[in-house]
Amino acid sequence: MTADELIPPSPSEEAYSADEDQGEVFTDDDPVALFSDWLALAKTTEPNDPNAMALATVDADGLPDVRMVLLKDVDAAGLTFYTNTESAKGEQLAANSKAAICFHWKTIRRQVRFRGAVAPVSDEAADAYFKTRARSARIGAWASAQSRPMAGKLALAKEVAIKAAQFGLGEVPRPPHWSGYRIVPTQIEFWVNRPFRLHDRLQFKRKNAQSEWTTEKLYP
Repeated sequence: MTADELIPPSPSEEAYSADEDQGEVFTDDDPVALFSDWLALAKTTEPNDPNAMALATVDADGLPDVRMVLLKDVDAAGLTFYTNTESAKGEQLAANSKAAICFHWKTIRRQVRFRGAVAPVSDEAADAYFKTRARSARIGAWASAQSRPMAGKLALAKEVAIKAAQFGLGEVPRPPHWSGYRIVPTQIEFWVNRPFRLHDRLQFKRKNAQSEWTTEKLYP
């Protein structure tokens, strides 16, 4: 299959003109509240994981790395996700505690980007969230040496069986290598699709977590 067959052509004039103008969508001066409104809307339309976000970090060589993770909490303090702290993303965040994330919701033709510092959540917060996970997911957190080479396709199944036998019917505690991170944004950008690619972009910026937000419209 050729590239022409794989990649959709640029939209026609008619297709551009058929794009719906969503009207005023920047309806809150608080970017976290605005994001929460957009996320709530996406939750009603996205078929899978409206809380999925692309997380970008940087490795020791300065090379960017990106992967999808799930947002698990959002409030005025920031956006929280959980992972194996010994994974590639965990090691990269330990060396450079800054990250960028991006939400893109195809069904509502909107996108939100965040940039900022990253800090670990408290043990209490990590414990509380870990207890809400399905038992199989908690056992999986113990069994998977995330991001590291695996010796054959049955290696993970073997480790899961070992850990399942180890914990039996008892409580599965949070592994010491599994926790959460909170991204404290200093920049948040909202994007909404408009007809003829004349998209609308609104950027919120602040110097640090204690500063007031300022806003600026950007060319698409």
